[in-house]
Order: sequence, then C-alpha cells, then structure tokens
Amino acid sequence: MVAATIPHFLFLFPLFLPPHPFCSADKDMSLSAVSLDGAPLSHMVLDPTSGFLYVGGVDHLYQFTSALKMISHVRTGPHLDSPDCLPPIVPKDCPSASLTHNHNKLLLLETGQGIEPGSLIVCGSLFQGICDKRSLSNISQIIYQTSNPVDTQYVAANDPRISTVAVVIIVENKQEAGGLLRLMLVGRGYTSKGPGDVPPITTRRLYPVVAPRRAFSQEEELGKLVVGSYSEYNNHFVKAMMHGEHVYFLFSKRDMWHKKEYRTYASRLCTSDRSFYSYVEVPLVCHGGYNLAQGAWLGNHSGEAALFVVMAAGQASTPVATGRSALCIYRMVGLDAMLRRAQEVCYTEGGRGSSGQEEAYIEYAVSSKCLRLPKASMQEYPCGGEHTPNPIASTVPLEASPTFTYNTLLTAVTTTTEAGHTISFLGDKGGQLHKVMVHSDWSGDHYNTVMVDSGNAVTADLLLDQRQEQVYVLTSSKLSKVSVSSCETQTDCQSCLAVRDPYCGWCVLEGKCCRKHQCNRHHRTNHWLWSFEPTNHCVMVHDVQPAIQSIDQRMQVTLSVLRLPTLTEVETMSCDFGLYPPQPAIVMGTNVICQSPAPKLLPQIPSGSDHLILPVSLKFGHVTIATGNMTFYDCGAVSHLNQSAQCLSCVLSVWNCNWCPLDQLCTNNRTCPSKHIILNQRNSPGPSLCPLIFALQSSALVPMSLNTSVVLQGQNLDFFTDEALCVCIVEIERVEFELKAEQEKHNETHIFSCSAHKFQSPLRQLEYSAPVYLRIGERRIDTSPGLHLKLYDCSAGQTDCSQCWAVPEEYGCVWCPGGSTPRCIYKHLCTSEPADTCPAPNISQVIPVSGPLEGGVLVTITGSNLGMKFEDVVGGVTVAGVQCLPQFESYKISTRIVCELQPSGKQRKGHVVVTVVGTSLPGRSSQIFTYQDPQLTALVPDKGPVSGGTRLTISGRHLLTGQTCDLKAFLGTQPCHIIQEVLDSQLLCQTTYSPHPQDVSVQILFGKTVRSIPNLSFRYMEDPIITDATPSESFYAGGRVVKVTGRNLNVVQQPVISVLVEPVEVQRVKRKKRLALLSSKQQLVFNSSMNTVSERCLLMSPTQMNCLTPAVASQVRVKDVWFQLDNVRVRFESIKGKRFSYYPNPDLFRLNRDVPDTPYRFKPGGVIAVEGLDLTKAMSRQEVKARLGDQECEVKTLDNTHLYCEPPENQPASADDSSPLPSLKVLLGNLEVDLGLVQYDSDTLLTPFPLAALIGLGAGAAVIILSVLVVILMYRRKSKQALRDYKKVLLQLETLEINVGDQCRKEFTDLMTEMLDLSSDVGGPGLPLLDYRTYAERVFFPGQQRALMNQQLDLPESRRSTVEQGLQQLNNLLNNRVFLTRFIHTLEAQQGFSQRDRGYVASLLTMALHDKLEYFTEVMKTLLQDLVQQYVAKNPKLMLRRTETVVEKMLTNWMSICLYSFLKEVAGEPLYVLFRAIKYQVDKGPVDVVTGKAKRTLNDSHLLRDDIDYSAMTLNVMVKNGVEVHQCPVKVLDIDTITQVKDKILDQVYKGAPFSQRPAADSLDLEWRSGQAGHLTLSDDDVTAVVQGRWKRINTLQHYKVPDGATVALVSRCQSSGGVNQVFQTGEKTPMLEDEEDEGLRQWHLLKSSEDPEIPKHRKSSMRERERAKAIPEIYLTRLLSMKGTLQKFVDDVFVAILSTKHLPPIAVRFFFDFLDDMAEKHGINDPETVHIWKTNSLPLRFWVNILKNPQFVLDIQVTDSIDAVLSVIAQTFIDSCTTSDHKVGRDSPVNKLLYAREIPRYKQMVERYYSDIHSAASGCYQEMNSTLTELSGSFASEMNSLVALHELYKYINKYYDQIIMSLEEDSSGQKMQLAYRLQQVASLVENKVTDL
Repeated sequence: MVAATIPHFLFLFPLFLPPHPFCSADKDMSLSAVSLDGAPLSHMVLDPTSGFLYVGGVDHLYQFTSALKMISHVRTGPHLDSPDCLPPIVPKDCPSASLTHNHNKLLLLETGQGIEPGSLIVCGSLFQGICDKRSLSNISQIIYQTSNPVDTQYVAANDPRISTVAVVIIVENKQEAGGLLRLMLVGRGYTSKGPGDVPPITTRRLYPVVAPRRAFSQEEELGKLVVGSYSEYNNHFVKAMMHGEHVYFLFSKRDMWHKKEYRTYASRLCTSDRSFYSYVEVPLVCHGGYNLAQGAWLGNHSGEAALFVVMAAGQASTPVATGRSALCIYRMVGLDAMLRRAQEVCYTEGGRGSSGQEEAYIEYAVSSKCLRLPKASMQEYPCGGEHTPNPIASTVPLEASPTFTYNTLLTAVTTTTEAGHTISFLGDKGGQLHKVMVHSDWSGDHYNTVMVDSGNAVTADLLLDQRQEQVYVLTSSKLSKVSVSSCETQTDCQSCLAVRDPYCGWCVLEGKCCRKHQCNRHHRTNHWLWSFEPTNHCVMVHDVQPAIQSIDQRMQVTLSVLRLPTLTEVETMSCDFGLYPPQPAIVMGTNVICQSPAPKLLPQIPSGSDHLILPVSLKFGHVTIATGNMTFYDCGAVSHLNQSAQCLSCVLSVWNCNWCPLDQLCTNNRTCPSKHIILNQRNSPGPSLCPLIFALQSSALVPMSLNTSVVLQGQNLDFFTDEALCVCIVEIERVEFELKAEQEKHNETHIFSCSAHKFQSPLRQLEYSAPVYLRIGERRIDTSPGLHLKLYDCSAGQTDCSQCWAVPEEYGCVWCPGGSTPRCIYKHLCTSEPADTCPAPNISQVIPVSGPLEGGVLVTITGSNLGMKFEDVVGGVTVAGVQCLPQFESYKISTRIVCELQPSGKQRKGHVVVTVVGTSLPGRSSQIFTYQDPQLTALVPDKGPVSGGTRLTISGRHLLTGQTCDLKAFLGTQPCHIIQEVLDSQLLCQTTYSPHPQDVSVQILFGKTVRSIPNLSFRYMEDPIITDATPSESFYAGGRVVKVTGRNLNVVQQPVISVLVEPVEVQRVKRKKRLALLSSKQQLVFNSSMNTVSERCLLMSPTQMNCLTPAVASQVRVKDVWFQLDNVRVRFESIKGKRFSYYPNPDLFRLNRDVPDTPYRFKPGGVIAVEGLDLTKAMSRQEVKARLGDQECEVKTLDNTHLYCEPPENQPASADDSSPLPSLKVLLGNLEVDLGLVQYDSDTLLTPFPLAALIGLGAGAAVIILSVLVVILMYRRKSKQALRDYKKVLLQLETLEINVGDQCRKEFTDLMTEMLDLSSDVGGPGLPLLDYRTYAERVFFPGQQRALMNQQLDLPESRRSTVEQGLQQLNNLLNNRVFLTRFIHTLEAQQGFSQRDRGYVASLLTMALHDKLEYFTEVMKTLLQDLVQQYVAKNPKLMLRRTETVVEKMLTNWMSICLYSFLKEVAGEPLYVLFRAIKYQVDKGPVDVVTGKAKRTLNDSHLLRDDIDYSAMTLNVMVKNGVEVHQCPVKVLDIDTITQVKDKILDQVYKGAPFSQRPAADSLDLEWRSGQAGHLTLSDDDVTAVVQGRWKRINTLQHYKVPDGATVALVSRCQSSGGVNQVFQTGEKTPMLEDEEDEGLRQWHLLKSSEDPEIPKHRKSSMRERERAKAIPEIYLTRLLSMKGTLQKFVDDVFVAILSTKHLPPIAVRFFFDFLDDMAEKHGINDPETVHIWKTNSLPLRFWVNILKNPQFVLDIQVTDSIDAVLSVIAQTFIDSCTTSDHKVGRDSPVNKLLYAREIPRYKQMVERYYSDIHSAASGCYQEMNSTLTELSGSFASEMNSLVALHELYKYINKYYDQIIMSLEEDSSGQKMQLAYRLQQVASLVENKVTDL
C-alpha cells in the first residue's frame, strides 16, 4: 500500500496539535469561515446522515462537523511520482519521478448496503489517479487502498488541470452476492501523459469486490464510452448526476462535426445499461453566447425537476472562459424529450428528421451509423441494444434564455425551494456568493451578494446543509458557512421588508422577521408580510387625532391604522405612550381609540426645547404592531428660551400660546391672572402688541473713556401704570452696567433717557457690540432684535498715524502727538493739537532684492506709515529708480505695499523709495535692489519618457532672480517641477507627463519674464517598454545580473530595480490578528513597516540594460519587485507572468571540511570540486566566478550540489599578505565565500633533501647503473634493441592510460558546458524537427531526388478529369482486400519486379491508403501472416531480417507513421542532443576534408592517426542584425579549410535554426577585414595555393596567416563579385581569383592519400621519424576511448528514451509485439529466441537503427561524413545490443566492438526488459490501436498526394497488366466481385486502353 510507507503516527500527529485553521465571523454572524492548508481546495461533500463535511485539496483531506469544527485531518502528499511512470514508483526505474503534489480529483460518498458501512471515495492526481476508500466517521481510517494498482484501476486524471467527475449508482444484478451491484460512473478529460487509452466515460466496480476482481477496476463487461481519438475528444466534464433511471453528464467540448466551436453538452445513460448502448448527448444553448458550462445543480422549479447551469462566454473559439457569464435553467422533461428524439431519429429515420435535415449522428468517430429500424424500436429498446446505433449525438440543441447574467465569471450554483419559491445561490471568481430569486416565468431577480473570500474563486461544489439553512462555500484556501438569510437579524418591520429576501417576512402579531412557516398565522391576511413582495408595507399609523396637545391637558386619542390585522373577539390591543403604562385600546375597524397619559405622568421637557415627542405604539400583548408620534408642548418653556423677547416669542410661536404681560407668563390658557392678555398672533397680519424697546434715539457709537448718555424708544408700555423704577442695562462681556432711566412720552412713543456713563472696559479691536435693554421694576421689556451699542476705542489696533487717519470719520479718531508716546485716541480726549500730517514712511523689509530686466515680478514692501489708503501710494513707489506699480488687492493700510516691478532696460542697482500723499518726505529702504539678466546655458539630460519623472539639471547665471516662488520651469506647455533649493548657477526640476512624443523648448519663468536655452530643446520620447527580464530568481545576497530587454531604455535617466520588503515579524502579527476589514492592498499601501531597497541599473544599449538585484535581509519577506524607469513603473510579474523570487543564500563547504586549517592539496592538470547546497537555485554557471589567489579559476560545471573549476597550471600568488598560499573564493553575485587555502602538488613545493642524502643517493645510483650496464652488455644487440623498444611502448601506453581518465573528465566538463547552453533551445522551438510530409518522404523514398509528395499530375487538361476519375476507381479497388492482396502477390511473382520496385510499390501503397490506416494495417497483418507461413516452413529466425517483400517495406512505413509522435515527444530531443554533442566534439579537433578522417571519432577507420600541429583560435565575425552590426566570436582551428571555417561560422550564427533555413556555405564568401582598407576574400583554392609535385594543398587559415582574434565577415557571392561590399564598412577589396582546375593535380588537406615516392633529401630524416611514429599507431586509439567516454551519457540517454517502459511504450509497438506473440503461439513456436529475433527485426533493426544512422530523416540537420562515421558505430552497438547471442570479444575483435564491450551487456538487459514488460502488460490494445490509427489517418492524410501515388501505381499495373487480370480472373472471390472487369474500367479511363468491355 502506498500509505504504508508513511508511519501511522504521522496521520494522527495533526490531531494532537492546536488546530491550524482559525475562525472568523462577520459582525452579523451570518458568515463563518475556517482557513485551511492545501490550496487550491477543490472538492467538498456533505454526509446528510451525520452532517459531517469532507474537504479535499492539494496534499490535504479534512473532516468537519456542521459547525466547522475539525474532526480529522490527513496528509495525502506529496509523494514520489511522475505522470510518465506507472505505479508503484521505483526511483531507479523512473528517473523523471520527483516529489509531486497530490491534487484531489474526486470526493464521493458511498452509502453502505446492509451491515456494510458506507465510505468516502477519495481520488487524487498521483499514481495515475488511483482511488481509496476511507471511513466516514474518521477519514484517517483507510478502508481500501492499493499499493500495486493495475492499469484498469486508474480512475482520475493525473493532470491537476483536467477535470474528473463521478456518480455512484446501485443496480440490480442477480449474478452478484445480494443481487445488487454498486458502481461508479466516471467522466474525465484527456491527459497527454500517462496511459492515453482511458475513455472519457467509464464504469468502475465498487461493491461487491471478490478476488480476482478489484475495487475501482474498469472491467470489460461494465462498459465504457468508446471513442476514435482520445486527444480529439477532450471533454471538459462539469457534473455527473443521477435522475430517475438515468445518469447524466454535463461537459463542454469542441463540436468536431459542425462549426468547430466549443459547446456545452448534456449526455444520458440508462443506469441498467452496462454496454453504453443508450448513450446519447444533446448540446445546450444559453442565449447570449454563453457556451461553456462552469457548474451545475439538479434541482426543482415550479414543482418540476430542472437543471441549473452557470455558463460563461468562451474567448474566440477557445475553451477559455471570459468574465461574461449567466445562469440558464433547463427543464429535465425537455432535456429527456430532446434526448429521446435524438435516439428515435437515429434508430428509425437514419438520423434525419421529417424536413430531411440531419438531427442526429454518430459521435466520437465510432464505426457505426444511424439506421432505419422499425418504428417500435424506441419503445422496445429504450436503453438500446446490440443492434442499435451508438453513441448518438443530437444536432438540435436544447435552448434556454439566461435567468441571470453577470460580468464576473460565475463558477458554482446550488438551489433550494422556500415557501414555493426557487432560490439559487451562485458563486463567482471573485469570491462572492450571489442570491437570485427565480420567478415562475424562469426570470431571475438578484437580491443579495455576500463577500465570502475576496479574490478567490468559489469552487463548483456549493452545498446546503440538511436543514437548508446554511450554504457551505469552498474557495482556494477557505471553507465558509453562509446563512441562507439574515431574517433574524432584522428587528423591526421596516428593516425586515427592506432586505427584499424571499426567505424573510414580517410576522405582525409576533413582532419578528422570520421565514413563512415560522409565523403561526401566516395563512391569514396582513399577518405575515413577505419582504420580496414590492406592494407589501408595514402596518403603520396613518393619522393621530389630535397630533399636538399641551403638556397640561389629557385627551382621547384616535389612531387611524393601515393594514391592521384582524383579531379574534377575545383578543385586545393597547396603546403605549413612551415608557408609560399601556392604555386599553378600543378597536373600531381600522381606528383605535386610546386615552392620553395624565399630565403628571408626562416627562420633563428637555432643556433647550419647548416640546417633546412621544411615540404612540399600538401593541398586541408585548408586540408592537405600529407606531405613531404625538407632540406635547409647554408654553412656559417657549418664553424662557428667548429672554430678550419673551412676549414676541410667545405670541409668535407655532404652539397655541398667549402672553400675560403683567404676570410675565406664557400660557396655553386664554385668560391671565392679572386680566391683561396678548393672544397668539402667529397668524395675525398686524403689528405686534407686545411691550417693546424698538430703537435708539441717541447715537449707537459710544467712545470708551468718555461720559456718554444713551436714549431708548419704546411702545405698548401703557400696561405698566405703577411707579416702578426704570433701569437701562448695558452688557459688556457678560458684565451688566445698570443706568437709571428717566421716562417721557411723546404721542405713542415712550422715551427713556439713561444716565451718562464712562465705559472703561479694554477692547482688543476697534469696536465692540454691547446689548442694551430696559427693565421696569422686575419686568424685562422685549428688545427689537439687533438693538446694540457700538463701543469703540481708537487706540485698539491703530499703531501708527496712517492707520489712525484711516479710521472712518464718524468715529472721531485723531493722531495725538502729545504725551510721552504719540497715539490714536478720540478727538475730545486729545490734550494737545492733533497732527495734520503723518511722519515719513518707514521701510523695514523688501522681498525680493533682485528682479529681471523685464520686470514682471512682485516686490513686497513692509513697514509703517505706508499710506492711509491705496490711493496714497499709487505712483509713489520706485525700485532702483524705476516705477513699481502697487497692487490694490495686496495693499495693507500703512504696513504693506505689493507692487509689480517694471522693466529697467538695463542692469542697475538702487534703493526702494515710497512716497505717500500728504507726507513731506519719502521713505527709503536700507536694502539694495538689483536688476539683473538671468541666462540659461545648459540642460542635462536632453531627453526623457513621455510619462515624465526625468530629473533635469538646468545650468545658467543669475538663476536666483526674484523670489523662488516666482520661478517656474516649463517644457513646452508641460510644467517641470522644481525639486531642490535653487542655486544661482543651477536648478533641478522633474519632468511631468506629455501626451505624445515631441521636441519642446525649455523655459524658465522669472515672474512674467521668460528665459530659454538657445538652440537646445528637450525631447519627449516614447516610454520605455520592457519585453523581457531574466533571470527571475536571486539569492538574498543580491548582486545577480538581471538582463532587461525592451525598447527605448536609453530615454531613462535613472533606471532602478526596486524590491518592497516587509519584516517577518510583521507578517506573524498579521496572521494572528487576521484583520478582516483590511484588504491586502490597503495593508500594502498603509503599512509603515514596509520599506524599499533599490539598485541602479546600467544601461547597455537602447534595447538592453543590466540590473543588479538588491540585497535583502533573510528576516524579511519580499512583497514586490519592479523596475522604476523615471515615472514608468513596470512590475516584474507583468513582464514574466510570474513573481520574482528571492531564495536563501546557498551553502558552500570548505575544501577541507574535516581539517579546515589545512591547505587543500591540488594536483595540477585537474579540476577543483566544490561541494554545496542549492547552488543553482538562483544562479547559473556563467554567472558564478571563482578566484584562486590573484587569478581566475574557470568554472566548468555547476549543478545543485557541486561546482567544478579549472585553476591555472601554475600556483597563483596570494591575493593578500595574510598567507603565502592562495585561497579559493567563490562569488555568487554579492555573495563571496572563502573556501580555504590551496597548495599545488609539485616538485618545487617539496621539502629539499639534505646535501649529504643527495650525495649518498647519487653514489648508490651510480653503482647500480654501472652494474646494470655490465649485465646488459652480455645480451645480444638485437635483444637489447627489441627490449628497449618494448619498454618504450609499455611506458607510453601506461602514460596514456593514466591520462585518458583526466582527459575524458576535462572533455566531458567542456561538453557539458556546451550542452547546458543547448538545453534552453531543445524541447521547444529549438528542436529542428522535420514536418511530417518531409519526414515521411525521406523514410518512404530514401535517396530519391524527386519530391514525389509535392508533385502534381502532369496531364493535358482535356484528359485530367477522365484520368482522375479512373484513379479514383483504382483507389476504390485498392480498398478491396482481395484485390490488394492478389495485386501484391502477382507483382512479387514477376521476375522483373526487383527489390527496389517492391519497396517503391509498398511506399506508394502507404501514400494511397494513408487516410485509411486501419484498413492498411489489416492488409499488412494478412500479408504478414502469409509471410510467417512461408518462413515457418523454412527457417523462422530469418523472417523480417531484410526488406525483400512488399509487406516488409509496408511494415517499415507503418512503424514510421505510428512512431512519429513518439519521436516528436520523447526520442527526438535526446537524439538531437546526441547529434549536437558529436558535432561539437568532432569540430574541436582537426578533420581532413579530403579523406574524412578526424582526430575525434569513434570509428577507427575514420581516425586521424597522425599528430597534426594545430592551434585553436577565435575569429570575430561581423553579423548584421537589422541596421546594427555586432561581432560574434567563433572558435575555429588554424588548420581549418576556408569551407570548414564558413560552416563553423554558420553553425554559430544560426545556432538552433533548422539547417534548411540557413544559407549554403557555397553561396557565401569569407572576407578577412583588416583596418578600413584591407578586405581579403579567402578561398579553398586560389592562385596562392601551395603545389608540390602532383599534390595541391587546400588553403587554410594558417596558409593565409590569419591571426587569432581577426575580424571576418561572410558576404553573399553576388555582393563580393560586385566590387565594394555595401553590407559592412567600405574600402578596397583585394579578391584573389580562383585558379582554373589543374588537370593531374591531386588535392590534400592534412594527409596525402598515398605517399609520394620522390622525397627530397632534406626530408629523409623527417620521414624516418615518421616511420618510427607509425611503429605504434595504436597509441592514437586512445582517442577513441576519450571520445567514447565523453559521449557516453548522451548515448545512454538515447537508448533509455527508446527502450524505457517507465513511460508507456507506443501503442504501435505494443500492438505489433502482441501480434507477433499471437503468430508464434498460432504456429506452435515455443522458442523465445525466435520471437525475440522477430521483434528485433521488426522494430530496432527496421526502424531505430535507420533513425540512429540517419537522424536527418527526423531532424532538419546536416550529417557530415565524420559525424556519420560516429553514428554508424553507435548504430552497430544498438544492433549488437538487440541480438540474443553472447557478445564475446577477443584480441582480434574489431576496435568498434571493443569500445562498447562493457556497455553492450547492460544494453542487452534493457532490450530484454523492454520486450518482457510489453509482453507482461495486459493485452487488448486493439481497440486503442484502431483509435490511434483513425486519429493518424485524419491528422496526416492531407499531407499525402494520393493521386500521384495512384498514378505511379498504375504504371506497374500497366507493366504487368495481363498477369494481374489473369490472377484476378482465377480467383473465385475476385470473380464474384468482378475485380478484373473493374480494373479494365480503370485502364480504359486512365489511358484509353482497349479492353474486352
């Protein structure tokens, strides 16, 4: 079992921990949620019996109570897995396996039967989608789980993106124990990895399971939906459900038969149908373009079953849903009728309706068709039968109009019924839950939205609890529970009806908002008011009589009530006035009569008010039915609220109040205690009758400190006849001054003269308004509103003469110079003569003190005595002798003048002078004002983006002219904001947005004066655009170069990369608080704990810049990364579609970890290996730098745990003085790690021997040598010479053997470096795979020059139609199996029918029948059976050994067709990598272009055995890219021919491009560029070629003496012949004309093919040396070993790709091997070796060897002779690996076999295991093979030119016409089918052949 590998305590461990989830609730408690691990959560299911809730997500499974309390939590992943491998996973057998997350795909309840308990079915994406069963009471208890599943138990999709749905059904089956069979019907989409033969819908056994049956197994008798092409019918399943006796599936797919658009379909199966005969589907149309189902629910509406589907509008013929979505509802009755109609039409009417239009057809490319069975067939076979067509699809859709539409993608739906009304709950992509009321006319009314989980989509599983009161909502990481309504939270009728919730209504007599069934009298009128009914209103008091009443009265009150519910005779109501005891009520119809409360019971009037409002509530028991208001007023409070006019406020009040003047009383009575009364005059038009002081007879102006009398005027004062004292009251700052008053009467006016008084209160301003009134006795007389005295003090605020004189004349203020201090006082208080004029103006400050020559700036002058009014200073202000115009709006009396500076005409200096009218002397400033001429001289930079943000530095002179606020900068019309303090020579401003690119002038405004930079403008350019930024990871230390590419990057002044970080502690606080009210965006904006770290970027070109990643602390969390390009901000995520990631710094271990203080000993010539962890997580090899002392240690290889670097040959010096030894330091961006000291092992580093020891050693050695010489002289001279030669050989061999290992390691390191660069190209567009047409042409017709597949029939137009008709008839004949087999056998019987003809005819037949590959396969099998019959009689082991028959070539072509996708997806990449590795290795050494021999090869016959002196060099090739020319370094050899150099240049420039898309080397010339004038065309052969005797040497770079680092260019030959090359730089060209071919001369490159007999004397010594070297040529064979060791990994990768069964072998291989096993069994062949040979001959030798030797059949590449020689050895090794004989090698074995002698046994095991695994796999792949063949026929048939193939075939028919006719006439079956006659018809049409017709 899979779970058995995990300790059991791990499953229980989470139960003992504090629960991770936290609960949060909204304020209304209608929403509660629990956060879970395992995002994205995908499925949820509810057990209706227990109420338990089960949730599945990624690697997690949860069990909750209905209150969201966790019961159990189980981890389901991650585990070691790969979608390419079949479980169980063994790491060594599945190299692609890695820790993989387990996505929950299915979560279903399985109810128990009898005593058997139910279970929870859980299926995940791991292990090909296997399922297990868990206990419903505790999911940690596993009921069923398999550790070794078979392929029939793969249930769910192994891809998280592919949907899977299922439904559990129980059917009767008498053959099963208990008579019942529990099954699970599963619908799943197509997955590209893993088993590809799982049908879209399958039936799985659940119970009973008795061995050998297995749970979840897909058994043959249980049925499945058979399809022709699994990948073509990729159904996206949404829902599976059961209704009645049927199971329904809802899915979307592409309509392959009609408009090719994606549509939604509903399909149906009978639950009793185990064979899927009843399968029928119908498209669903939701009007408005909503075509993709997202979620569904089977519910009820208006008493009938209905399917509720949320649909989305697809994005332009794709399965991608847009945000536009809708809810559509389909009646199940209508759906069943449509499905039955489609069945009936297909059963009895051939698929066409009465109108003749197609209404039904057979779907899924199944070989069935609609029939015309008897009309009663539908009634007799409602669930189909063996004879009925299936699967059926309707062309007529079931249509519906949207019930509800929304602009955010709806993802889920569930429904319920409340009080007869249908309510739908809809989830959307934004995490909201919508509530929609569905009306009886199927329209929808959206009434509420609840935000459940902002920003996270609601999953399709939306469930209601058992009581239909809560909705369970599942989002990405949260499980929420939402109340269906919030009725109980509404406490009053108004709020209850306002919610418009169909669940809610107001229960009047119970006083609650509740659901209908919760209100006891809901069936009676006006007792339950439904909130969703718009005409419903609360019971309300329409009228109260009386509504207003005095607080001193008690009256009978009548309430008029609307919608008053009826009561029984014994029931009563009451009235409540506020909080006072209820009063009995009398109900009379709709009127209710009550008694108001007694006055003594009423509350006090609130302070500051003259009335109170009491609610009048109508109650039934304790329930308030309706409420009105009644107002109680208090007249006494009215007068008290306005003490200054008590009578007026009383008689003019809104209440019915009257005034008693003698009693000073306001009353509601119409009588007064003292008889006099003034009745309420609110509605009286006449003057008031109240006693009133209405005016001042004396002046209202009263100066302080002067005796003044006040005289008042009054009216209506005759009431007061007593002799009461009259007093005037003046109130100053809450202090009352009483003045005795004398009364007189004139006519009707009463005059009151108040005694004189000197007011002394200090004032802070010129005047103070003091209230005044009259009191007669104790009675205060009303005063007219606004009656006040104006007390004033001249000295308050008037500090100088000008201000004093500015006071209005009626105040009588004068400037009094007498006394110690002159001051402003009232004129009668001045003891001296008041001043007639004011002193001269005093100027204290002038701002600014400079201005432009043109003026225009404002000058502010402050001081005193600067005039009494504005007119006093007009024309009186000069600045440096120039008039300055005062500004009226800014003038402040006496203290401030603001004037506008006027032009001066020249630079000048002077004082500011102010002359005031009426003064004798002017005022002069102490400051000097300067007129100056500001100038702008420079601007940096001169361009920037239109979005602004560029900081401009403007230089000049006198820039501090005027005030800083007067300075404004503009770029054209756009402001440039000044951002720093302005200096006199420089200012900085930041540009703003410009609407479009433009050149604008730079202007500075000094007030109104404009200055600009002459002949210089600023250019607004298009904003920079970033198109790519790589890499997307960095270590915390930063410093990694992010290469940014884009456009217009050079317009940015300061490009910056910025990182927003937040401390981890802040994150923890957030998790604890869970502030639900703050969105993440708000936190991002307002969180003060965040900060930004930035780094400047380096601009490389307008299209590229490099940015070093900023360093961040490990204690922070990276929130965002962006590029700040002035005002343009580009988030990294918007560029790459993914976030920029920061990773912890890697660990690098010291070289000597055990003894850190000891230097690491290094042997020169090797590499230093550094160990570490996570080295490649955020760094590549090219970015890592290593330094050993003061020199570089070149990094050769880098993987996750190792770094290999090659140090210098000699020990470098130390980089510092801390140690004499160098230390190794590795730099990864900003991270620098010291790994310890390094010491080289060499003689120079050894401790010197003592001199005495050296002398003794020398003497001893001399004695030994002399002794040996004496012995050696005793041997014969020949023996001595032979021994010496032998020892030399041994010494050389030993030395070479030691060095081969080091050489292999170094070569492999270099090669891996090259291959890492290649890996980014392979697997994507970088894999130059041939298109199918070219591939097929090269395989079908190898070596043929003419492209047969691209040809057209070469026929006269007059004959074309006739010939094509004949060829079409020939095609029909070829589709007759009898004709085709007789045709092939007849041709093969002809002596003139060569082996080449056999292969040609087979390929023509493959072309002609490519659209019917199933038929082609059957014919091939028939012919192969005949072939087996022939060889069984002779020697069966020889069968398929060669291609000697037509069927053998047909088999080759068949394998090539079927394995093309395998090549494309699996084997093509390692094959291409192997080719590139070979090419790279071969090109690194010399290659002789004449003999094809190479220094680096695997083939000893192509080995360059001589020592060739050569040097590697680098050429700088000029490459033109658009308008730009850049240099590309290319590595070559100095002994390369010019053509070889051109090929290497083209390989580098067109790296990764298909060979056919690059120019030919022959079409280009190589030019050597030296300086401006030197252009030399290089050629393989020209007049400078070296000729020696009859040998001419091909020119090389060495011949032309081209130096290392030279600059060259490839130019078209047509250009080079035209004189001056226009592509690059101009200058003289010195082309060397190529010589005409010399007759008799033989060309050579590195070696001459045969030795020259005439050898000059001076070369004889060198020839002797050469012969000595040839004495041991096998020494050079170590080059083969080096090459083999270097390429070993890539050869292994190709063999593993071909022979691995961890990814499912191609269906064609499994099918054909199965066929061969059947043939062997049929013919009684029990020898396994024979079957092994058959399989080897049919696949490895027939197909794979051909591909290995000729990769150009598959890839768009060029295979040279030297590469072909290497591939031949690898192909031969593959052949040897597939043989059954033992691989024995000896000293005489070929070198090629010796090379792989150790590997071949391992390869043999791979082959045997490959054959064995295919044989042991379950058979029955014929149906899958047919589906694959059907798919291939449709995919590639259009690539084949069948007419040309038929025409070519007819040529053979014509050649052997008589023999074929005779053969057909002799065949009895052919006679019955008139095959000969039909062939004669073909002949007559094709070539007018005269026949016997």
